[in-house]
Amino acid sequence: MTSLTRRGGNLTQRHKAGADGGDEEENFSPDVEEVDEEFDQDSSKEKRLTLMEEVLLLGLKDKEGYTSFWNDCISSGLRGCMLIELGLKGRIELEKTGMRRRSLLNRKVLCKSDTPTGDVLLDEALKLIKDTSNMETTQGWIELLSGETWNPAKLRFQLRNVRERLAKNLVEKGVLTTEKQNFLLFDMTTHPLTDTTAKQRLIKRVQDGMLSRWPNNPHRIEKRLLSLVYLAHSSDVLENAFAPLSDEDYELAMKRVRELLDLDPDAQIGKPGVNDVMWAVVAAFIK
Repeated sequence: MTSLTRRGGNLTQRHKAGADGGDEEENFSPDVEEVDEEFDQDSSKEKRLTLMEEVLLLGLKDKEGYTSFWNDCISSGLRGCMLIELGLKGRIELEKTGMRRRSLLNRKVLCKSDTPTGDVLLDEALKLIKDTSNMETTQGWIELLSGETWNPAKLRFQLRNVRERLAKNLVEKGVLTTEKQNFLLFDMTTHPLTDTTAKQRLIKRVQDGMLSRWPNNPHRIEKRLLSLVYLAHSSDVLENAFAPLSDEDYELAMKRVRELLDLDPDAQIGKPGVNDVMWAVVAAFIK
C-alpha cells in the first residue's frame, strides 16, 4: 500500500462549510449525474473507463505496472464491479420478493436484459448469469466469477485472467503500455502507466467526492462514484487515492469512508432512486 505523504495544499479549510452541512446544500448540485457527465466530457470517449478498469488503475503501481503481490482482495472486488456495472446498465436485477422482503444478501440475481453491453468481460458475465439454471445471490456470483468454489462443476463460471484483460483494455485506451520484466525465475508481462493525466483525474474524482463535493447524504453521491469508493475499499486500493493528501484531509476523507461503511444496505434500498444490485454487492463486501 502506498505510504502516506504530505502536500502543501489543504482542501479542508477551503471547504469547511460543506464538511458538516452549513451552506453545502446551496453549493452542491442536486443533479449529480449531470456533474459527472460534464466530468466525462473533459476526456475523450476512449478514456472513459469502466468501474473494473478504475479499480485496477488505482491498484496498479505506476512504474512497475502490476498490482501488489500481497493484495488478495482485488480479484473479488473486480467481480463485484462487474455486477454493479451490469446493474447500472439495466442488464441484471434482484428478484422481487413480494410482501415479505428478504435481506439483500438472500435475494437472487436475475437477468433483466441480455442485450450486449459492448464490453467483452461484462458480456461474458451476463451470459453466465443468463444461462445458469441455478440462481445465485450477488455474494454467490462474486465467489463463482472469482473461482472461489469447492464444487468442480461450478468452475466453469470462473472468469479467468481478468486483471490482464482489463490491463489490455487500458493499453488500448492509451492509459497503460506493455512491457516485460524479469523476476529472476520468470518473466512477467507488466503494464506501466503512460497517461498520468487519466490516473490523476481518477484520483482527484475520488478525493473530491470525499472532500470538496461531500454531500452529507450517500444518495446525493453519483452512483458510479459511490460504487467506486465502496469497491476500491473492498479491493484494498482506496488508500492509494488518499495517499497524496495532507494528514488533515486524509483523516477527514477516511472518516467519511467509515461513515459510508457504517450504512446498512438493507435500510438504504428502501429509499427512492437506488439501484438494488449496487447495494446488494456493497452488502456482500461490508457484512
